[in-house]
Order: sequence, then structure tokens, then C-alpha cells
Amino acid sequence: MARDYRAELNGEQYDAVTSVDGPLLIIAGAGSGKTRVITFRIAYMLERGIPQSQILALTFTNKAAREMEGRVRELTARKLQNLTVSTFHAFGVQILRQDAERLGWRANFSIYDELDRSQLIKETGRELGFTQDTLDAYKIGSLFSGVKTERRGWTGNDQYRRLYEEYQAGLKLHNAVDFDDLIVLPVALFRGHPDVLDRYRARYRYLLVDEFQDTSEQQYELMRLLADGNVAVVGDDDQSIYSWRGASYENIRRFERDFPAAREIRLEQNYRSTETILAAANGVISHNTKRKDKALWSGKGSGKPIEVYFPENETAEADFIAETILGLCASERRRYEDFGVLVRTNTQFRAIEDAFLDANIPYAVSGGTSFYKRREIRDINSYLHVCANCDDDVNLLRIINTPRRGIGRKALEELNAAANERQCSLWDAMRSLATAPPPQAQLSFGGMSEEADGDEARSAFGGFLSLITAQRAALLGGRGLSNKVRALVEEIGYLDFLAGEYQKSEKAARFKFLNVERLLTSIGEWERKPDTTDPSLFAWLSRIALLSRDDLNDDGNGGKVNLMTIHASKGLEFPVVFIAGAEDGTIPHARALEENPDSVEEERRLFYVAITRARDKLFISSRKTRRRAQAAAQCEPSRFLAEIPAELVSYHEPEAEPDEATRDALFASMKQKFSG
Repeated sequence: MARDYRAELNGEQYDAVTSVDGPLLIIAGAGSGKTRVITFRIAYMLERGIPQSQILALTFTNKAAREMEGRVRELTARKLQNLTVSTFHAFGVQILRQDAERLGWRANFSIYDELDRSQLIKETGRELGFTQDTLDAYKIGSLFSGVKTERRGWTGNDQYRRLYEEYQAGLKLHNAVDFDDLIVLPVALFRGHPDVLDRYRARYRYLLVDEFQDTSEQQYELMRLLADGNVAVVGDDDQSIYSWRGASYENIRRFERDFPAAREIRLEQNYRSTETILAAANGVISHNTKRKDKALWSGKGSGKPIEVYFPENETAEADFIAETILGLCASERRRYEDFGVLVRTNTQFRAIEDAFLDANIPYAVSGGTSFYKRREIRDINSYLHVCANCDDDVNLLRIINTPRRGIGRKALEELNAAANERQCSLWDAMRSLATAPPPQAQLSFGGMSEEADGDEARSAFGGFLSLITAQRAALLGGRGLSNKVRALVEEIGYLDFLAGEYQKSEKAARFKFLNVERLLTSIGEWERKPDTTDPSLFAWLSRIALLSRDDLNDDGNGGKVNLMTIHASKGLEFPVVFIAGAEDGTIPHARALEENPDSVEEERRLFYVAITRARDKLFISSRKTRRRAQAAAQCEPSRFLAEIPAELVSYHEPEAEPDEATRDALFASMKQKFSG
């Protein structure tokens, strides 16, 4: 029986689903049922008798492609062996596997990831005589990507042009392509070999592109070449937030120019958020000048006002978020998974993670690495673990040669063998080997260095044992843990080690330094809290261990709070959303304020995306101060807050602390009340 599409879709959705022939531009506002329209459209085409093999749907992530195909399968109850639902890059691979020979590659080419690309750049650079100081493979790789995708020119970087040419030759020599080639080479193939393009056009008569505002210029060109009349693109220029990786919202305007006969359908009914939240989003995004006018509306009712708080600093902000989550879980029976906490940059994670740990709130991090799982933080915490428990083999192996102290892989293999043979920990095995006379040690230590012999090996092990023993005595005695950990960091020369590891990138080294400083600050803040009754090393490590608790799974405990960057939140929704750090310099980011109006417009689109993730409640916090290095810097509220219509917002200033006289009076009153 044919599906009743009119009954299941609103008017605009129905129009978008059933307008199959000719070019079509679907402007799909946030929460307007975009995925529903795409999947129903494919189902409608199949129901009309269009063969699966003639439909090509392109999107950006494997997850989105799987979801799209799964929904079509549910709608049609059909097997979909001949339907092509793919990411742009996977489709590029499919094209190249068939016709790469036309461009000089063999069909069994390799695909180089970023690590492979960096390695080839380094090898090629060394052959051309580049010094190590001028061979920042990551930076050069970004330049090559920009040049290859025509986003950048050689101005100011001409010294790398020969390296680029040799890098390209190296790829072909190794029968390899990099990630950019998966789009660039199919475009070159279609332009240079019309018969190949004709073959694909004859097969794919109906083309559908999801998240069109996220397409790059090269992806747009691939679509334009393939499209032979029946092409539908679905997107929202207000949610274009990926210019830094090549996305261009201008592709919507290009589509209108290249397909002048295209119809435009706007999906403006939002099924996600309250009218208040949508009115706030509309108020903000209306300040962008380069956009298509649209106004989201909802049938969900007005809902609660947006609540804006001005905490004193990041610690107060994090405490506010944690306390509010706990309060809503109790008063409204919310589950932890109902909450999304959104930040502009992952440097904001640390204070919020600390507050969640203190409040025993389980959480999951997306869009960046959890602060406590960063390499430099794990290194320091591994030292603390070994000082607390010398028999912790896992953490001992992590730090035994970090920073490097001349203990090579071969020595570690033999140390492991000795521990296994004696059925003891690595610490005990090391202690025995370091103190045994040379004839009894029976350990070659051949992997330590070219000059190292048994005496040097025993000396290196002995130095490590002495270091840990001394630090253990300091860390386990008395108070002032943060100062003791700082002394440990200085003793092992960890900052010098980081400087050496990141000598090609001062920015990366500085970021690592700041993270170590944030860790030390975090320990200090924790031990000074009134409710920290046991500020010991063991208590600190127990607290950090909460990050990897196995008992906090998603079954029976309300899941986990979602802590993520705004970029990572795109496409998601939560009943309750917190936007943290709404200050100028954070959002909009300081870099955007220094660049140009287009950058500020993208930051505004990012703020719009954050607002429209919320279904029922939205909390925004703007700190009065934030820590920069060791000092507290004054903050100005984000300019975007003033763009939210005032009647939609409830503003909250932090309660002032009572002065000493007021506190004494309150205490006397309470004492009298309870003594009577």
C-alpha cells in the first residue's frame, strides 16, 4: 500500500519530498526535520519506480550515511544493494578505484593519512636539503592541502613550491594518494576525461547532497560536474561553521547561479525547540548580513525564559553548571544524558570536569581530549601513581624513560623478563638489578645506547629508584600537595622535556606548559576547598580515578552529561543546554575579532548552532574574569548576548557574600533559635 506522504509531512516538507525532477535548493533550518525529508525523498523516488542504481546521496560522515540508509530501509522495507549513500571521500575512492590509471595511478593505490603525509614530507624535505628547523611537517602539510584544494596560493611560501612538486611526485611514485586527492583527483578525472564523466552522469540520474553548507569548493565542483538536471541540495547557511577546513556557505549562492532554474523550498518549522529559544536564535543570527532570510518557528509553546548568569570566574561557572544539573535531576527527574554542556574551545573543559568530579556527575567528552587524558597530564599523574604505589607496573612503564634518562627498549624487555622470572613487580626487579654486583646482574642492557654498558644501566635504574623514593617521601608527608607536585615537575625537568619534544612549534609547547600549570592550579584549588577533608596524594588519585569508572555505564543510571565543543554538537539536541564562557574573546573567539567581519559572522553562526541545540531549557554563563597564565583577566560579556531580545532573557547576578557583621548576626540568630 502506498504511503500517505501528506499525512506524515508538513506542507513544505511534502513539497521538498515530491519535487523530484529538476534542480532543487532546500533551505532546512535547525530542527526542521532535514534528515526526515532526505530519507522520505529517497523512499518516494523508489516508490515512483526510479531504480536504486540511479540515486546518489552524498553526505559528510559515515555515521550520517549509515543513518540515512538505515532510515530508508525502514521506510521502504527493501533491500538496498544498489542504492549509493556515501560520504564525498568514500565516493571519490570508488571513482578512483575504477579509473585511476587515466591519471597515472594503479587501481590498488594506498590512501595516506596525516601521519603518512608528514613522513613523506619529511623524507622529501631531507632529500632537497631542508634543515630540521624549516621542516615543520604539520604546518607544511596544511599549506599543501590549501594549495591542492585551491584555498591558498604560494604568496609568502614560495620556498616550499619545489617541495610540493616533489611531494606530489613521491605520492605517485609510491602509488599513493592523500585525503585531499580523494576529491581533487576525481574532479581532474571528470574534467580531463569527458567519457568517464558521461558514464557517471548516465548512471546517477538523481543526485542528493546533504549538509550542503559544509561543502568545500572542490566538493561543490564534483557535485556540479555530476549533476545532470535532477539535483537536490539540502543545507542551512546559518549553520555553516567549518570554513577552517574549507567549507563555504557561498556554495548556496553558486548553486543558484549555476542552476538558474532551481526551485527553492524553505523548511522553517522547528520540531525541536520552544518559541523562546527559537526567537533568541533568530534575534542573534539576523545580525549576519550574508545569509538567506528565514525565521524559525515552533508549535511547542513559548517555554521558559533563557537564563543568563554572570559567575565570578571559571570555577564559579563550573560549580553553577554542576549544581544546576543536580538540582534539575532532583526536581524534574532529568537524566544525566538530558544535558549538553557546550564550550567554544576545549581549554574550557578542565574547570567543568573538576566540578563534575566533585559532584560525582558522570560525563562524556566530545570534540576534544578530556583534560585529564592529555599526554602531559597523564605523564604527571603517572609519576604520582608510582609514588603512591611503586608496584604499579603500567604507570611505571609510562614514565621510566619520560623524560628520557637512557633506558632503552632492549633494557625494558630484559627488565620485564626478569620480573616475570622472579614473579615480582618491575619496581622490585629494578631494585634487585640496580643493587646487584655486575657479575650477578646478568643483564646486558644492549638497547640503552651505543656506549651504555651494565654499569651505566644500573646507574640509570638507580637514579630512577632514588628519584621516586625521594619524591614519595615528600608527597606522602604533610600538606601542600600542589607545591610538592610542582617541585616534582621541576625535579624531573618536565617542562624542558616538553620544549624539546615540541621545538618546531612554540605554540604547541606553550599550550602543553599551560596545561601542566592548570593541573597544578587544579590540585591547589581542590586541596583548599572547605569540603576537602583529606587533601592527600591518595585522595587526589582516587578523585582522578573517577574519570575511568566502569560502573557508570548508560544502563540504569541516566547515562552521562554531554560535555563538548560547539562544533562537535552540530546535528545533536538536548532537553537542557548550557553554553559556557559567553564572553568576547571566547565567543566570538579573540582570533575572529582580530581578523575580519566574515570571521565574526561565522562565530555568530556558531553561537546560533549552540542555541538551537536546546529543546526545553537554555542556560548561558558569562564569566566576569578568566585565568590567563597566573593572572585573572577581566571579561566583557559576549556581544552576541545583547543580540538576544531582552524580553526573552532572565539575567542573574551572583549573590554577594554577606559581610562579617551580617554573618555574626545571622549566626547569633540561629544560635538563639536552636538553643530555645
